[in-house]
Amino acid sequence: MAYEENFHQTSEAKYDCLLFDIDDTLYPLSSGLAMEVKKNIQEYMTQKLGIEEDKVQELCLSLYKIYGTTMAGLKAVGYDFDYDDFHRFVHGRLPYTTLKRDPILRNIILSLPIRKVVFTNADKAHAAKVIARLGLEDCFERIICFETLNPITKTESPVDTNTREIFDIISYIANPNPSIELPETPVICKPSEGAFEQVFKMANINPKKTLFFDDSIRNIQTGKRVDLHTVWVGASHREEGVDIALEHIHNIHEALPELWEADKAEEIRSRQKVAIETIA
Repeated sequence: MAYEENFHQTSEAKYDCLLFDIDDTLYPLSSGLAMEVKKNIQEYMTQKLGIEEDKVQELCLSLYKIYGTTMAGLKAVGYDFDYDDFHRFVHGRLPYTTLKRDPILRNIILSLPIRKVVFTNADKAHAAKVIARLGLEDCFERIICFETLNPITKTESPVDTNTREIFDIISYIANPNPSIELPETPVICKPSEGAFEQVFKMANINPKKTLFFDDSIRNIQTGKRVDLHTVWVGASHREEGVDIALEHIHNIHEALPELWEADKAEEIRSRQKVAIETIA
């Protein structure tokens, strides 16, 4: 009986899924893409939405802090624009050639005997380009991106931006009024807990047995609140909500050698099963 209990304990793996962000996680912040994205977003705000240039930087930062992404914030406060147009402008002009194939990361991911899923706020075109540039096309079971969580319904009527009132988020932040509620965004994205819950359902993920890799401390802290095990990539120290700080994604093996023990555990399970059957 004790032998059988030991068998069941050994056969229970701690993790059965790895959930990865893409940008500044699968490749380092030093690539410079993040700065290009920021520049393109601010240009979109001035050129496409008509926002005054001297207000763009503060507005961009405020919306990002409150809503998780600038795009989500722009939609929340009343700006109307096409999601695909935004993504083409912001990501379509990025210097993807700065990203190089990463055979080390590819070998690490493929050697992991656990299912791997991507969860990114980016659009599918950007996600596909980055993963292809890194040489990781066949490394993931599924890629959950902007379109996955925000399917476009063709029946939606366009909003007349000339009559729609824009919520002044800058004035609200400067003089908060408890009687005024912040507008909600229609965009589903990290770090919203609802976004994580949808991903769990879509990909059949048990958060209590999943490791979540992300470069954003806000995303990591939300991940921890929804029961994920968290790995903060690009960091050298732990903060609240962080289980493991990983300076570079290449350091997975050194930080988490137990991930490769699943193969060993399977071999032990097979031996124990034979032993139990023999004893019986």
